[in-house]
Amino acid sequence: NLYMTFKRKLLTVLVIITALGLLYPGVTQPVLTLTGTIEKSQIVRLGIDTLAGTNADSQARQMLNTMSILLGFDQMEGQVLAYYSKRSIWGTAHELATTGNMLVAFLIVFFSLVIPSFKLLLQIASLVIVRTEIRGGVLWLNRVLSKWSMADVFVMGLLVAYLAGSASGEMGELLTMDAQLESGFYFFLAYCLFSIAATVLMKDKD
Repeated sequence: NLYMTFKRKLLTVLVIITALGLLYPGVTQPVLTLTGTIEKSQIVRLGIDTLAGTNADSQARQMLNTMSILLGFDQMEGQVLAYYSKRSIWGTAHELATTGNMLVAFLIVFFSLVIPSFKLLLQIASLVIVRTEIRGGVLWLNRVLSKWSMADVFVMGLLVAYLAGSASGEMGELLTMDAQLESGFYFFLAYCLFSIAATVLMKDKD
C-alpha cells in the first residue's frame, strides 16, 4: 500500500528529527550536579588539629579545646557547602581537552555526538534517496554504524561514573557527597529512545 509506505516514511523522518533535536541539549545541558558538604563541627576539629600540629602535647591541645568551648565553637551546627560542580558532556570534553587529555575528549565527542548525528542523518538520507545503488550504500554504512549503537549510552555511563569518581577522590573523608541527575541526562535518554524507535521503524520498513 503506497499510502502506508509514505505514512511510515513520514513517521520515521519525524522520529529521526526529534532524536536529533533531543541530542543537542543532551550533549550541551548539564547531566550531573555534584555537591559536597562538611559539618561545621568537623571544621572546628580540623582547625584545632591544624593549630596544634603533629607535635603538640596534650596540654596545648586541651588549651585549644577550652578556647573553642569558650568561643562557642562546640555548639556550631549545620553544614557548609565545600564542593559544587555541574557538568555537561560538552563541558567535560572541553575541560579534558584544555588539560591535555585530547584523546579522551575526542572520543567522548566522537561517540556521543558525531557518530549518533551521522547515523541519524544517514537514516534520513536512505528515506529520501531514490536511486537504488546509492540507497543501498547508505543503508550498508548505516548498518556498519549500528554496531556502535550502544556506544553513546556507554559513554554517558562512563561520564557519570567519571564525574562522581573524580569528585569523591578530591573530597577526602570529611565531605558528604550528593549527586543529582540534571536535564541533560534526561534529554540524552530521550534521544536514545527515539533513536531506537527510528531504527525499529527502519527495519520494519525494510
